[in-house]
Amino acid sequence: MKVLLTGGSSFTGYWFARALNLAGHHVVAPIRGSIDSYTEGRAVRVAALAEFADIRENVSFGDAAFLELAAGESFDLLAHHAADVTGYRSPDFDVGAALNNNTLNASRVIETLRDNGLKGIVVTGSVFESDAGVGDGAREAFSPYGLSKALSAQVFRYWCQRHGVALGKFNIANPFGVFEEPRFCNFLIRTWVKGETARVNTPLYVRDNIFVDLLAQYYVDYLQSVASGKARSSFGPVGFAETQGAFAQRFANEMRPRLGLECQLELGEQTTFDEPLVRLNTDHVALPQGWSHAQAWDLLADYYRDQIRA
Repeated sequence: MKVLLTGGSSFTGYWFARALNLAGHHVVAPIRGSIDSYTEGRAVRVAALAEFADIRENVSFGDAAFLELAAGESFDLLAHHAADVTGYRSPDFDVGAALNNNTLNASRVIETLRDNGLKGIVVTGSVFESDAGVGDGAREAFSPYGLSKALSAQVFRYWCQRHGVALGKFNIANPFGVFEEPRFCNFLIRTWVKGETARVNTPLYVRDNIFVDLLAQYYVDYLQSVASGKARSSFGPVGFAETQGAFAQRFANEMRPRLGLECQLELGEQTTFDEPLVRLNTDHVALPQGWSHAQAWDLLADYYRDQIRA
């Protein structure tokens, strides 16, 4: 297949492009800036992305350059993974601006790609959206960012129905792995490298952490099912579904012998519950043939070892 993948410079986007390429698909990856305009971790990912994708610089979803790309080439699938994430943790996140950026000229894009042979579209969702996954309470959006993702998916649903294009939604929980953003796992490693004890302040939250390369293989399978017309409307693979305290212990137990660090943990007494206690993806699927947790932990430890030495 020839896949038009947005968001390829992101942590998960890089792994999606890599997995698609290794599965024999041709990936065209528009990026918002020029290759040399990115910095820090994103710059590393963009440089690596060039090995697996045909990068198109200075192209954002729905803009004039994107419309020209959609009109000038034929694609089997649009994998719309890009999203406005600027200030995503903030309660002041601009939902309207994000919705506009995520869905700019969506109707025209979909119609143009359809007329050039498009078989379907897959949009990336989040388990932290409203009505996503399983959990306690009313399953409201975690944040304004989560709300923007849910609304963006609804816009695509509307226009895909109007234009007769198959739509699938791939929901992501908490991916971790090589090239990850500096979040929970990165915090643990940085703390342990300094010889300190890592304190987990929210050990009671039940979350769904998944190896990013495993997630990427599930993503490829789902895209292929959408292209064949045999996909369910949404899919959210489950990883390690457990409390954050249990996952931190799991992570420490795997890294300790591999990195030779003490990997000490302190699980705090959680008193703040600003988020739902439980939010998990829903789909339990078998591991891909040839993939193993042991090898994934080895790969991740090698990555951290290189980061420590740098």
